[in-house]
Amino acid sequence: MNSPTPAAARISIIGAGPGGLTCARVLRRHGIAVTVYDRDPDAASRDQGGSLDLHEEDGQLALREAGLLEEFFALARCESQEERRFDPAGRLLGHRLPDEGETARPEIDRGQLRELLLGSLDAGTVRWGHGLESVGGPADGPRTLTFADGSTVETDLVIGADGAFSRVRAAVSDAVPRYTGVGFLEAWFDDMESAHPKLSELVGRGSAHVADGQRGLFAQRNSGGHMRVYLMRRVALDWMTASGLRPDDTDGIRARLLAEYAGWSPRILRMITENDGPYVDRPLFALPVPHTWRPTPGVTLLGDAAHLMPPLGVGVNLAMLDAAELALALAASATVDDAVRTYEKTMLPRSAEIAGMLEGGAGFLLEEPDAEDLARLGAPGAEGGPRE
Repeated sequence: MNSPTPAAARISIIGAGPGGLTCARVLRRHGIAVTVYDRDPDAASRDQGGSLDLHEEDGQLALREAGLLEEFFALARCESQEERRFDPAGRLLGHRLPDEGETARPEIDRGQLRELLLGSLDAGTVRWGHGLESVGGPADGPRTLTFADGSTVETDLVIGADGAFSRVRAAVSDAVPRYTGVGFLEAWFDDMESAHPKLSELVGRGSAHVADGQRGLFAQRNSGGHMRVYLMRRVALDWMTASGLRPDDTDGIRARLLAEYAGWSPRILRMITENDGPYVDRPLFALPVPHTWRPTPGVTLLGDAAHLMPPLGVGVNLAMLDAAELALALAASATVDDAVRTYEKTMLPRSAEIAGMLEGGAGFLLEEPDAEDLARLGAPGAEGGPRE
């Protein structure tokens, strides 16, 4: 089968995350029809996660191509570019305040970003309740999408934007994510100013990071007076069940954590003892490096589906950059296959290079800060850092 023109093609995106929705938005701006399929029953069915910093060179660039940069800055929190670094004794080691008017990496809640992107698409563009099971069909197309409810759809291009455990990935690659040996436990805090004033003062308006080489804590302010803390530890993938614990055993998990973090400052340990609600276990996975594949007619990947890496600030930005570049390639190419080849010639080497630099980087989150890191943050001074 000859590859169709993008304007005439049936294009299907799997996954209504930032990458998939960005791709859909840029395609629609160029007059190209697209349908997004997502396994969630609706847009509000689950929590979308914490805060994201969108970079000028990738995430913001993608939003510019989507025509949404002004709306993004109306929601973004430039003040949340503030960073603090403590040692386990509670001493402030480094403190960076953003310059006035700085817009290099403002923060936005993941849910707010999703709502912004969804609101930019025509009603019906996203088909909820469509969990993909497999991609089939002949190699020269069209491809057949089979969903969990047994329904099928024929498509000329399927774009896998379905994250770490992508179902689309199997159509181009045998690679599967591997556990990095580092796990996160996510803790939530509400009404920071009234319910957690000491933690609010400790963390400031942005983020705070503490680590001792084996374990760490990363606190991240969200909008609306909320905060999330990620407790980072080197643990076995089955650590919880091996310890006789359950996800809903908040008191039991907290007791285990306090034993693991014994000796840390009581000021820092508030991030373990004061959370509102249960902990959420989030083990970190990564794809083999490099992850590449042979050109495959009718299928491509973007974001974590293509290059799952440790969470060191690049994931959503790369996903959105991938998305914008793929959409622009489709808008500028004579055929779908030409567009995919153009996109993959840029995306695959870029992601391989970045993944190579970050390989094993999950452990970096637990390392004590070095001189270069502290120099970047700046020495603590009279600019408003927390006091004992």
